[in-house]
Amino acid sequence: QVQLVESGGGLVQAGGSLRLSCAASGRTFNTYAMGWFRQAPGKEREFVAAISWSGKTYADSVKGRFTISRDNAKMTVYLQMNSLKPDDTAVYYCAADPWGNGSTAEREYNYWGRGTQVTVSS
Repeated sequence: QVQLVESGGGLVQAGGSLRLSCAASGRTFNTYAMGWFRQAPGKEREFVAAISWSGKTYADSVKGRFTISRDNAKMTVYLQMNSLKPDDTAVYYCAADPWGNGSTAEREYNYWGRGTQVTVSS
C-alpha cells in the first residue's frame, strides 16, 4: 500500500510559479513510477507529467514550463510549475504506478492522493 499526500497548491498570478510536493509512504516507493494529473472544473482528469526509471514524460501543454522530479530518500515527488497560465487552474493529483512504467494513462496508476488546488489568476 502507498499513501500519497499533495501540498503546495495555492493562488498565483499568471506568469508566476508554484512547486507541488507529494509525500509518499510505503516501502516500495523507489520502484514506483510517479505521475501528476490534473482536473479542471467541468473537464476530465488529464495527464500532466510522469517520472520513471526510463525518464520523464510531459503533456504537450506543459512542456518547457513544468518539471517533475523525485527524491527517493525523502519519498517525495515534486512538480515545479513555471510560467503559469489561467488554463493551468485545476486540482492536481499525485499518483503511483506500481508497474514502474510512467504511463500517461490513469488506469496504470493504482494509488492516488486527494489533490491540491492550483488557481492561476489573469
